[in-house]
Amino acid sequence: MNKLYYLGIDIGSTTLKAALIDDSNQLIAWDYRRHYADIVGTGQRVLQSLAERVSPSSNLLLTITGSIGMGVAERLNIPFAQEVVASVETVRQLYPDVSTFIDMGGEDSKMIFFAEGSVPDIRMNGSCAGGTGAFIDQTASLLGIETTELDRLAAEYDNIYPIASRCGVFSKTDIQNLIARKVSKADIAASVFHAVAQQVIGSLARGQEIKSKVFFCGGPFAYLPNLRKAFLDLLSLKEEDTQIPMHAQIVPSLGCALISKQRKATSQPLQIKDLIARWNELSKANIDYTQRLSPLFRDEWDYKRWLQTKQLHQIPRTNRLTDNEPLFLGVDSGSTTTKIVLINKNKELVYSDYLHNNGDSFNAFSEALNRMNDYLRNTYLLRHIDIQGSCATGYGESLLQTAFSLDYGIVETMAHFIGAKQVIPDVEFVLDIGGQDMKAIWSQNGAIQRIEINEACSSGCGSFLETFAQQLGYTIEEFARMSCTARHPCDLGTRCTVFMNSKVKQALREGADVADIAAGFSYSVVKNCLYKVLKLKDINQIGKRIVVQGGTLRNHSIVRALEKMTGTDVAFTDIPELMGAYGAAIYSLEQENNKRKWNSTI
Repeated sequence: MNKLYYLGIDIGSTTLKAALIDDSNQLIAWDYRRHYADIVGTGQRVLQSLAERVSPSSNLLLTITGSIGMGVAERLNIPFAQEVVASVETVRQLYPDVSTFIDMGGEDSKMIFFAEGSVPDIRMNGSCAGGTGAFIDQTASLLGIETTELDRLAAEYDNIYPIASRCGVFSKTDIQNLIARKVSKADIAASVFHAVAQQVIGSLARGQEIKSKVFFCGGPFAYLPNLRKAFLDLLSLKEEDTQIPMHAQIVPSLGCALISKQRKATSQPLQIKDLIARWNELSKANIDYTQRLSPLFRDEWDYKRWLQTKQLHQIPRTNRLTDNEPLFLGVDSGSTTTKIVLINKNKELVYSDYLHNNGDSFNAFSEALNRMNDYLRNTYLLRHIDIQGSCATGYGESLLQTAFSLDYGIVETMAHFIGAKQVIPDVEFVLDIGGQDMKAIWSQNGAIQRIEINEACSSGCGSFLETFAQQLGYTIEEFARMSCTARHPCDLGTRCTVFMNSKVKQALREGADVADIAAGFSYSVVKNCLYKVLKLKDINQIGKRIVVQGGTLRNHSIVRALEKMTGTDVAFTDIPELMGAYGAAIYSLEQENNKRKWNSTI
């Protein structure tokens, strides 16, 4: 007779975990993998690895949990257990001396208080994702290091700095300020862990005493020991006051395995090989497309034809340059990037560059100037480069204008408006979407009538989209490209980054393709922009002559979503991320021309 095993599978927002035990609660095998939205493929690989540890014909009882697990359980007709219930079962059966349970996942955190004779008091994070693994991942990405390296650095810190562990997009500003101040990565890493610990304890404990023993579980605690140390320091606890399970990252799946064992007398076992076959059928499940949005393009040919129509708006360029030819420089110094554009008197693009600041606007611009100088001298063999006018705009406008004696400074919205008028002279609406900010400009008869900027919501910005692409295992370029040919875009609504996660989880539970989710995000960026940030009541308010700019608009699916929602042909250039710098360069040219006209009349 085949031996009976008990399996628990936890499918969360970013990972799939499995735990296999026997009748003596011995952990026979376990697995932990990022699924990158490929639930079917990841599950197949996990089950196959388990089958290699025991006979494929072995019998098992299975229970599933997790935010995405519910949909999978329903489609497989497998029992489902709520994640907290599964975690409580692990503590109840295997760690009875635990008083406080703290769990941190990719996008959620939980705290459970145990007291003899009482029902466990369960607390979960609601609208804030600050105290989660995703927040830590974003910080590591901002510093250009792996999460494990972030943990290693945190062990070497000297000082803790205040960081508000709120929405991952806006908290980047706090970290960028520390980088600009030359604060060490070690101090930043430790400060982030400290902020996460404060967020979790403050938002979940809410005055309840955290008593030992404290049980830590979840991937971040399993792989980041210095995060756990930050909690111990804040709670004034010692290592002996804690309970660290050997496999902290699989606690809910282990709890599901224990729950499966409780059903031994009433449930019919399933062979592992049969479970693998049923799991493979998930990819063939019928999906309801009635609530989906219309595709952005009919097919690849339709997309390429559309791109050809946009060639009309390319910025003119020149490949000829002579000594002493008058040139005009524009620089857009943003909070995270520096963009420079060099033009001639005909407003033709001579040179452009795009650099990440790494917290230092001064050195980024200095490097950009050196690169420009080398390029012009090596390419055109110039002996003398005559920059007759220069202008700065953006976050670092005053710094660069003063430090480098630039001729002019201009407000960022004006620079973008000047650039847009080169695309459509009688432009009525300009939309600029950057990584963390958004600007909308209405104009009439060549003059600005109204300006709106985002203040407290990042859901229509580039970081919003880039964060989700990374969570699903794609670059933003791959995410943008697959959006254009998605057949059934998901309707993800108009919600902030935190709450959008629940819509993505729902789409994954329903078997949505990643391309359809990506296209759904493109629609959501536009909806959030128009209705949440700009608060439009009537779509016709933005007019018919529209120019879009900013690095986010390199994503053609977002441009197309705007066109489909407004019924308007939208113009964009081949350098949308440089249009602020291009506008600044044009401003310096116009100012120098005006100066010459004025001098000639005196």
